[in-house]
Amino acid sequence: MVSKKGHLIGRVDEGSIAEELNIEPGDTLLKINDQDIQDIFDYQYLVQDEHLEVLIRKSDGEEWILDIDKEFDEDLGIEFDNGLMDNYRSCSNKCIFCFIDQMPKGMRDTLYFKDDDSRLSFLQGNYVTLTNMSDADIDRILKYHLSPINVSFQTTNPELRCKMLGNRFAGEALKKVDKLCAPGTGIELNGQIVLCKGVNDGAELERSISDLTKYIPNLQSVSVVPVGLSKYRDGLYPLEPFEYEDACAVIDMIEKWQKKVYDEHGIHFIHASDEWYFLAKRDFPEAERYDGYIQYENGVGMMRLLLDEFGESLEALTNNYADEIDSVKREISLATGRLVYPCIKQMAERAMEVCKGLKVHTYEIVNEFFGERITVSGLLTGQDIIKQLKGRELGTMLYLPENLLRSGEDYLLDDVKIGDIEKELDINVGISKCDGHELAAVLFGVPVEHTFLN
Repeated sequence: MVSKKGHLIGRVDEGSIAEELNIEPGDTLLKINDQDIQDIFDYQYLVQDEHLEVLIRKSDGEEWILDIDKEFDEDLGIEFDNGLMDNYRSCSNKCIFCFIDQMPKGMRDTLYFKDDDSRLSFLQGNYVTLTNMSDADIDRILKYHLSPINVSFQTTNPELRCKMLGNRFAGEALKKVDKLCAPGTGIELNGQIVLCKGVNDGAELERSISDLTKYIPNLQSVSVVPVGLSKYRDGLYPLEPFEYEDACAVIDMIEKWQKKVYDEHGIHFIHASDEWYFLAKRDFPEAERYDGYIQYENGVGMMRLLLDEFGESLEALTNNYADEIDSVKREISLATGRLVYPCIKQMAERAMEVCKGLKVHTYEIVNEFFGERITVSGLLTGQDIIKQLKGRELGTMLYLPENLLRSGEDYLLDDVKIGDIEKELDINVGISKCDGHELAAVLFGVPVEHTFLN
């Protein structure tokens, strides 16, 4: 919780300055150098000084003033009950493509919170629309050099952006990018365009890409991702799914611009997410075209990296651990979403060709919970996994992808826990990272360090 008069301390590091001064969990930080602290960025900025006067309120209400001399940039060793040290800013838009509006009722409350907080963009990589950022917020970004900032552009057409975001100020908000990308700021941005058929594709996408190139080099990359459409769209803007021909057109446009921008700036800049290549039935681009996988977390290049890592792993295992691989006797199963299933199945078959004692059952899980148009693994639910794997051959172990889980938790979107899946299917469940080396280690039952080339 964030105190109105300070920030509750949740943890004190052992051996830290704070511990030496008897600061304890449950105490409240009130001020540093007689200045109020709005959030974690104020704290990190103020705490850098070599001399600090820190005002603490103890859990019994007593207030202490602590004079601290320390090295520049040395931390006090405090973690706060709220990592942001402030309330999260919710979204003020009504986007026509918002996935949260497409979720059924009755799920946990946190899944319905729409954040649009530039501070979370810096801390966690969230994408923000800039619509609820004030000039003071922009000034703080520049002052504290918060970078990179991830921006959801959707379109550079101001009128169309107002329509897509359901916010009459959405077009005007684009001007904040000019300030962030002004000469000398050093602020880096990454962008995203959620593409909606018949809305911001075609000529509008061409315009957006062209307009955004003027922000290079501050704007390092822009990804284009197709809108996700669940079955819960009653009363929402009528959006249609993209088809094969649409995906081909999107890829052709993006690859045309990649060549142009690379020739001029040495980066590929605009990137199509993996879904487009699946839909167009085309091979994924070579690794070099992903510019260091700068948009990896947005689903750009995940499959190329996975395939390349897996190929390297097979080479490392067959070159260095051939006897160990020959002795493997193992029957396991993999379950994944419809989108990546063909690639996962292909890799499992390659592994079985290398190791005759390995048997892998690979299963495609259809997303009945959100609807069959939702094909990514990260939105699968426990109930669909249980229902579709009941009575199937699973071997001695079932492996599920890590992106099914909330970070640090053991339950899926529908609150089904891994233990529930194990109980219902009578099988031990392992979690595999979305990583080609990890997948190879899981399949062969070997340490992951064996899967790297020397």
